[in-house]
Amino acid sequence: MKQIGIIGLGWYGLPLAKHLSQNGYEVKGTVTSAEKQTQLLADGIETVLLKMVPHPEGVAFHSVFQCETIIINIPPRSRTATETFYPEQMKYLRQLLENGQAKHVIFVSATSVYPDAGQVATESDPLSLDNTGNEPMLQAEQIISSSESYQTTILRFGGLLGYDRIPGKYFAGKEVQNTHLKVNYIHRDDAVAFTEWVIKHNYWAEVVNVVSPLTRTRAEVYLHNATNFDFAAPIIKSGGNELGKYISPEKIKLLDNFQFKYPDPLHFYFEPKN
Repeated sequence: MKQIGIIGLGWYGLPLAKHLSQNGYEVKGTVTSAEKQTQLLADGIETVLLKMVPHPEGVAFHSVFQCETIIINIPPRSRTATETFYPEQMKYLRQLLENGQAKHVIFVSATSVYPDAGQVATESDPLSLDNTGNEPMLQAEQIISSSESYQTTILRFGGLLGYDRIPGKYFAGKEVQNTHLKVNYIHRDDAVAFTEWVIKHNYWAEVVNVVSPLTRTRAEVYLHNATNFDFAAPIIKSGGNELGKYISPEKIKLLDNFQFKYPDPLHFYFEPKN
């Protein structure tokens, strides 16, 4: 039975752990609070405490790094930490990986590494600290993938949505510009399914834009959500100087045997909270 370690059992990491467990993998994960650890252990998910502050603190967390495959799912604290904090966390994580048994690593990144230059962004675009749209994230990619102890596949997720994350909700009744720009979203179910696809197909040493293959504008999505869920419609304003970017889905579309459950952001599955 293949062992999978998940660093970060959050909004995406926890459903991923449950999905992998249901499909025959032995999963170990990390959380940052004893309360959540108790809850997940009661649900049958092997969980340990690990905080990256930025050095590791916790209890028995080294056991996770004995897994053959490790998934790093720690988003940067962009609002509460310095720009150097996230790369420092990754440096400590790389040490843990190199001292453990990992042969393969999946690093969950984001399409925000691409600059907003009005371009079609592809995985082969030359990115540097001078042109990236997210310097800490690009540094993290470089730190984790530069080790020779394991192979890394980088998943650049678009905006993770679905269930209680409804894009139109965040703009209900608000003035919005640049609504002609294309959205770069991925439904959580497809993000989880593609992560498993990478493991099953030994798709290592790759970089992939994980975004829905069909394109919609912000206006289309926000107005559709407002109609479906009785939100106040956004107030569409003309103008705006945001260039944005269109994230190319061509690489993931060409992969064998992977089918999107929700290819169209206009028809994502949601579960609105009251």
